[in-house]
Amino acid sequence: MAAKHYHTPLDRFISSADKALRVIAGVAAASRPNPAVHAADAEMSEAEQRHSAGLMRVNHVGEVMAQALYNSQARFAKSEVMRVQFEHASREEEDHLAWTAQRLGELGSRTSLLNPLFYAGAYALGTAAAYMGDKHSLGFVVETERQVEAHLASHLDKLPPQDAKSRAIVEQMRLDEIEHGAAAQAMGAAQTPAPVQLVMKAMSKLMTGSTYYL
Repeated sequence: MAAKHYHTPLDRFISSADKALRVIAGVAAASRPNPAVHAADAEMSEAEQRHSAGLMRVNHVGEVMAQALYNSQARFAKSEVMRVQFEHASREEEDHLAWTAQRLGELGSRTSLLNPLFYAGAYALGTAAAYMGDKHSLGFVVETERQVEAHLASHLDKLPPQDAKSRAIVEQMRLDEIEHGAAAQAMGAAQTPAPVQLVMKAMSKLMTGSTYYL
């Protein structure tokens, strides 16, 4: 029987640092087909294209933050079950990272210059949640996904109606976030304290207000 490999704290640090560098550098590979692949291209004015790009840049930064949250929570999880759950969710969120980056390229735009800043902030929040214990860490996931789902739903209203490709990506992201939140809830998530919810909302507002342009 093969010996079981145990990851040391140094192994986890190296893995976490590697993931951070890849996410910030925009290196992401999707494991699922891009939901926009069958959506029709549409004629958009320059202003509409710029607006779609701004919204998709915000969504891309949201996925950068999701990677930071899940990576920190996986690294500092109290149990192997939790670590596996966070790593699984992180892999699915990487699809979102790849899809939004691809769409930004198609729109003739770029990812945010503020990616490193928001990755660091989200990683700190995820670490704090993990140190509160697995149930609170899961509660943090539930609240995060609730806020993200509402944010994505608002983008479906804001995107140009004819931008079917961006809308297909955002809708699949929204469905995935609902699933991740439900999975965390089913695993015994604790209620996230109100002050923490307010901090999360403030950080989200700062992110959406700045990265639309930057």
